[in-house]
Amino acid sequence: MVATRAPELRVPDETVLDYEAAFVRDRPGSRALYARAGEVFPSGVTHDARYLSPFPLYMHDAAGAYKWDVDGHRYIDYAVGHGALLFGHAHPSLVEAVQAQVARGTHFGAAHELEIEWGEWTKRLVPSAERVRFTASGTEATHMAIRLARSFTGRTRVLKFEGHFHGWHDAVTAGVEPPYDVPTSSGVPGSVLDAVVVLAPDLERVEAALSAGDIAAVIVEPTGASWGALPIEADFLHGLREATRATGTVLIFDEVITGFRCAPGGAQEVHGIAPDLTTLAKILAGGLPGGAVCGRAEIMDIIRFGDDAAWNRGRRVAHPGTYNGNPLSAVAGTAALKLAADGTAQARANRLAARLRAGMNVVGARYDLEGCAYGTFSMVHLVLDRGRLHAEGGPIYVKGRDPRLTKLRKAMIVQGIDLFSTGGMLSAVHTDADIDFTVAAFARAMDALDRDGTLA
Repeated sequence: MVATRAPELRVPDETVLDYEAAFVRDRPGSRALYARAGEVFPSGVTHDARYLSPFPLYMHDAAGAYKWDVDGHRYIDYAVGHGALLFGHAHPSLVEAVQAQVARGTHFGAAHELEIEWGEWTKRLVPSAERVRFTASGTEATHMAIRLARSFTGRTRVLKFEGHFHGWHDAVTAGVEPPYDVPTSSGVPGSVLDAVVVLAPDLERVEAALSAGDIAAVIVEPTGASWGALPIEADFLHGLREATRATGTVLIFDEVITGFRCAPGGAQEVHGIAPDLTTLAKILAGGLPGGAVCGRAEIMDIIRFGDDAAWNRGRRVAHPGTYNGNPLSAVAGTAALKLAADGTAQARANRLAARLRAGMNVVGARYDLEGCAYGTFSMVHLVLDRGRLHAEGGPIYVKGRDPRLTKLRKAMIVQGIDLFSTGGMLSAVHTDADIDFTVAAFARAMDALDRDGTLA
C-alpha cells in the first residue's frame, strides 16, 4: 500500500484526452488479473456492477476515502463499498472490533450476546423497528419482507415501482430498468411475474390497484428508484402510507441504501413516516455482509415459535440462515451504528455531496447539460442525455444504460477518481479538497468527451 501517495492535481493532457488508451496502458496488473478471472467467473466478475470493458479495476487495499489498485494507482472512492461505507475504508473503530472478534470466534453456530446488542442498536435508531431479524444480505431482507407480508395479509400480489431495485430474487426482477415489461433476469417463472404489479409512482394508479384488495405489500425505495435516479417526492410517500393503511396493505421501505445514510433513522426518520416493514443492509453491517428486516411486532412475530404444532409447521414463516447475526458482522454493525447515532457523519456526507453536485453542474452547464448531476442526501447521479434534461416541464431522469457514461467513468479513472458509471455516494471521511479535485477532474473529463464527439 502506498499510503502517503496523493493523486496529482493534474495529469498530462494527453492522458485525459486519450483516456481509453491510457486506461489500458497504465493498468497491466488489472488486465492480467482479469485474464485469470475469465477462466473462473462468468465474464470474469462476481457482481454485475463490476463489469467494465475491456477489464475492471482490481483493488489491493483501501483507507479512508481512498483505495489503491494493483498497479499502485490511488483513487478517490465514490463507490464506497456499494454504499456500505459511510465511515470510509478501514475505520479504526470497525477494524478494532473485527480484529478482536476474529480472535474470539467467527461463527459460534449458536446465539450470542453480540447479536442482541446489534439488534438493540437497530431498534434504537430505526423509528419503526419494534422487532428485528438479521439476514445475510439486502436481497435476503427484501425476500423475507415480502414473504412476511404475504403471510400476514393472506394475499399474494406485490406492488413495486418502475426503476426501483430490491435485489435479485424472483419477485423483484420485474420493472427494474427500461423496458419495464422485460425482467432483468431470465429464469424467472411467469407465474411469479404475474404476481407483481409494476407502476409508475402515481398515487391515483396505486390507489386503484390497492382497491382490488389482493395486494399483500407495496415495496418502495423511499428516495426514488435505485437510491434516487428517479426521485420521489415526500408527498407521494405520505400518500402511499395512507393508501396502504386504508387497505390493510403492508408498506415496505427498502432502506438497504438509505438506512442510516439519509439520517440515523434513515429516510423514514427524515420524512416522518412509519412503514410496516423496513429492509436494511450495507451500513447496518459496517461494510461486512449482513442485512435485516425490522418493523411492526405483529408482522415480525410471524417468525416466532409457538406452542401449537400447527402454527409452527403451517402458519409461521420459517427463517434459517447460516450467517444470520454472524459475530463479525454483529460487532462491525454495532460499531457502525454507534458512529451513525448522532447524525454528524450524515450531515457531513450530505454537505459534501451537495458541493459535488453543484460543482459538476457548473461544468455541465458549459455543455448545455444543466442539472447533469442530481440526487438527494449523500448521493450523486449523472446523466448526459440532453433530451432527459430538457424535457418539456423540466428535467426527467429516466433510468437506462448510456454508453457515454462509461466513457466518462474511464476519463475520471485515469485521473484518480472511481465512480459508478451513473454516479456515486459520499462518505463522512471525504474532504473538501477531494471535492475540489473531483470537480476539476470532471471538467477535464467533460472536455475530453466533448473533443472526441461523445457529448454531441
